[in-house]
Amino acid sequence: MLSDKLEQLRALLRSYGSCLVAYSGGVDSVFLARVAHDTLGAKALAVIADSPSLPRRELNEALELSQRFGFPVRVVRTAEFDNPNYLANPTNRCYFCKHELFEELAPLAKAEGFAVIAYGENASDIGDFRPGAQAAKEFQVRAPLKEAGLTKAEIRELSAQLGLPTADKPQMACLSSRIPYGEKVSPEKLSMIERAEYVLRDLGFYDVRVRHHELSCTLQVESYELPTGVAQPATFNLQPATVQHLARIEVGPAELPKLLANGLAARVAEELKQIGYAHVTVDLQGYRRGSLNEPAAGLRTAQPAPREATT
Repeated sequence: MLSDKLEQLRALLRSYGSCLVAYSGGVDSVFLARVAHDTLGAKALAVIADSPSLPRRELNEALELSQRFGFPVRVVRTAEFDNPNYLANPTNRCYFCKHELFEELAPLAKAEGFAVIAYGENASDIGDFRPGAQAAKEFQVRAPLKEAGLTKAEIRELSAQLGLPTADKPQMACLSSRIPYGEKVSPEKLSMIERAEYVLRDLGFYDVRVRHHELSCTLQVESYELPTGVAQPATFNLQPATVQHLARIEVGPAELPKLLANGLAARVAEELKQIGYAHVTVDLQGYRRGSLNEPAAGLRTAQPAPREATT
């Protein structure tokens, strides 16, 4: 029964004695932070990592939730954007992000006497491609939701019972996940993605991803000189073309008719072009979890070597 799994989760948390929760404001981490606080009181602390990959609204909503439900939250600034391995955006990019997060949390937990660091991986994540789980293993970070056998659907149901508004919140992932593997991550790209997705969310779309593609750079002929009466090749002055960006919109399959009706797609395209996208397309398959992992299935051996964890 679901109540048995909830009690198993509470028993796990009690066994820790004290707990620092990696918090993001998503369905899983809000639920975990709330239950940890209910179970351990002042011996539980949620910590949220602030970086360009976290949308500003998500940060503000995460902090508002902590105030509303009475569990304390600490904000730490992470520096994954200083790591060239992260910026290169390999298929295991999430490893470097989570490694940076846990590298920040480990000394904090030690300094303030928290026995365990926990994060929101759940039983539905088993079998998914999650390089961040390797970083969690290196830092001995616990996944109590997964250990208690709680699936995403069950976490949503229990969240509703606790009155958490995240019970029906759409799945979120960091903004860097919108950029295809191998294309560099930058704060400028993430700002474009964030603004583009909120164009759609403000129109009432629930499942939203704006996949950000960098178009291949071509060469433009700036000028050329063809000598008269001389049998030799022409001299060309070649200048690189301006890099352009393409937005590939994914919304839930059931939401596609809304996007494609009544001229709404043209309105969205115009707003995204004002953000800086040269081209705007709609993925007719709709939103599906981990769609950027699809072409990466055969690329997972070509990855930068993980750094050794320092605990």
